[in-house]
Amino acid sequence: MQEESVMFDIQGILVSLDVAERYFCCDLDACHGDCCIEGDAGAPVTEAECEALRRVLPEIIDDLLPAARREIEEKGVAYVDEEGDLVTSIVDGRNCVFTTMAPGGMCQCAVEKAYREGRIDFRKPISCYLYPVRVDRYPTCTAVNYHRWKICKAAEANGRRLGLRLYEFLREPLTEAFGKEWYDELCLACKAYLEQQNEM
Repeated sequence: MQEESVMFDIQGILVSLDVAERYFCCDLDACHGDCCIEGDAGAPVTEAECEALRRVLPEIIDDLLPAARREIEEKGVAYVDEEGDLVTSIVDGRNCVFTTMAPGGMCQCAVEKAYREGRIDFRKPISCYLYPVRVDRYPTCTAVNYHRWKICKAAEANGRRLGLRLYEFLREPLTEAFGKEWYDELCLACKAYLEQQNEM
């Protein structure tokens, strides 16, 4: 008997079945953007993204909280965490320095806010754009995994109400990260898998 696959293989990139199975749509009214301020490390970034953050910093610096401005002045926009990964700098051991507060106490990404307002041409690091999936790179493969945690329970419930799967919710960031052809192939694999599950 052939062992059942636990991941999709899309052009050599392994994708968790959660991406097809899970319903998901961010519900900021419920979570208040807490993914920007919860955790023990910043968001993964590349050297190129660090350069982009430094470049747009003068445009967004006044939007940042005072403690975040001090952290950036002293230590920069990113640091290497305990696992050896380059991540955005944080304040108080958890809050991303690029978090700003909107009315009502909702967290906002100052970088994305400025991008949406047309003030800068850099949206935000791809790891943030892709969230709640994480791209894990290993010596022999690259894997796309769903990061499950309590903060996103409301998003799962919201996605279920809307009938929106995780791969559908992340259409734009997945396309930006891996290309339209890759995303289209992922869609076909997800739909075929879900149809198969419904028939069982």
